[in-house]
Amino acid sequence: MVERFELYGYWRSSAAYRVRIALNLKGLEYEQVPVHLARDGGEQHRPQFHEISPQAQVPVLRHGARLIRQSMAIIEYLDEVHPAPPLLPAVSRDRARVRALAMVVACDIHPLNNLRVTRYLERELGANEAQRLAWMQHWMALGLEGLEAQVADHPSTGDFCEGEAPTMADCCLVPQLYNARRYGMDLTAWPTLLRIEANCMALGAFQDAAPEAQPDAP
Repeated sequence: MVERFELYGYWRSSAAYRVRIALNLKGLEYEQVPVHLARDGGEQHRPQFHEISPQAQVPVLRHGARLIRQSMAIIEYLDEVHPAPPLLPAVSRDRARVRALAMVVACDIHPLNNLRVTRYLERELGANEAQRLAWMQHWMALGLEGLEAQVADHPSTGDFCEGEAPTMADCCLVPQLYNARRYGMDLTAWPTLLRIEANCMALGAFQDAAPEAQPDAP
């Protein structure tokens, strides 16, 4: 039986971007099921999609009869069912470091800047465009500053966040830097992150996962 993966996502979703990178690094074929987060109030809010994602969020990975939600859980699931190449190191302390770096993005930066948060700021709190931009840039800068401090001059940092091969941390870093540029941030204050990003983007797995390369990109 041919293994079947379906990824529900959106071309500009950074969480879906993480999962695309992971799938590509694993060399796994998958079908993309676009869920447009902005069209007609957001296709993620349609009742039929709520059966797939009760939180009305992407990404969701369908693997056979299973639905796996949340990008970090999906990446770890992929690493367990397809261990090679690994996205988490073999040594416990190194795995903890990779998870911690990934969570700076997934838990500290991204949740404060995703679409539902910025829409709430606009619609419920009356924040104008300049105020929303300042909000996003503040939280991204704070998180990226901390991330840079954790990788700069650290003995475990190599060409990538941890060592000489991409891990889950790199899967999270690259989409976050893409988002930062999208919102006009100057990233020169974080040279180690930029160096790691350049090494990532030299790989086809990262290039093919880029938002503009997706079938639902305009």
